[in-house]
Amino acid sequence: MSKILLIEDNTEMRENTSEILSFAKYTVVTAENGRVGVEKAKRESPDLIVCDVMMPDMDGYEVLQMLSRNPETAGVPFIFLTAKADKGDVRKGMNLGADDYLTKPFDETELIHAIEIRLKRSNSFRKNYTPDVEGLRQFISEAKKFSLPAAIASECKVRTFSKKEALYEEGDNPSTVYLVNKGKIKTWKMSGDGKEFITGIVGQGEYFGYVALLEGTNHVDSATALEDTEVALIPNQDFLSLVYSNNEVSARFIKMLANDIREKEERLLGLAFNSVRSRVADALISLQKKNEATGSIRISRDDLASIVGTSTESLIRTLSDFKQEKIIETDGREIRVVNLKGLEQVRKYS
Repeated sequence: MSKILLIEDNTEMRENTSEILSFAKYTVVTAENGRVGVEKAKRESPDLIVCDVMMPDMDGYEVLQMLSRNPETAGVPFIFLTAKADKGDVRKGMNLGADDYLTKPFDETELIHAIEIRLKRSNSFRKNYTPDVEGLRQFISEAKKFSLPAAIASECKVRTFSKKEALYEEGDNPSTVYLVNKGKIKTWKMSGDGKEFITGIVGQGEYFGYVALLEGTNHVDSATALEDTEVALIPNQDFLSLVYSNNEVSARFIKMLANDIREKEERLLGLAFNSVRSRVADALISLQKKNEATGSIRISRDDLASIVGTSTESLIRTLSDFKQEKIIETDGREIRVVNLKGLEQVRKYS
């Protein structure tokens, strides 16, 4: 049963509307003003919000703005109720991300119909998409139902980059956002003393190249294929449309990017505070997850040292220790984790 949050300061209107929604088999949560509504939206996780526009202290526009800034509520369908609805009011609400606009007094059937349409669209959009080009295409196809710009492409171009081929270089103006469909990409910077520092390894299903676009800057690192790699190319304008054109589309798309953001944040914190043993363990665990299909990690010692942020000599000594402790096995460049729990203990306590 779907949960509706009703925010309405007029007691009679709130009670009558709540009764209509209850008869329609919805679970109804009510709030008597905008501030209470914002708190209940965060606490109750509603499937849809119906909100009056004209309220004292915090009006409906302010409620929508506040909820749009919160990742947990940004994608919740939002319907405005108002006693006046000139073109300027409607445009303002829609520009803020409202999904619909009903004028009081509204017909009972009109309200239920509007809610059913928004919930049906929202529920179809909440499914999980595969982390590949086909999943991205399905996502864009669903997203187009939310009044996105007509020019957004349904088909993303796919290109293969050969091993060691550059996708972009530090200082380049971002023109494309990338999704790895097969293979691996390394992002890296050159230090002041001429040494390469790897800032990330991007694997299948991960997006990259978008930070500079969102910040309005040039790329602060370079990207190179670690092996023959297939990537989907998302034009800047299409990417920005997915991020900014609609609250629900934006919230869903940002969640598709979020894992990569969290991983980078955790890695940078580890680089600053953890020991070499802990950092090597963390890097191996991360790479192991990206190589579950093969069961082994194939990477040069220089590249792995760059990921960890240590010298190649220190890395080799640490790997030798892990091998003696029967945590890993090695065969040339290939590393196989044989004791994942032991590696996790090293990461946690070293």
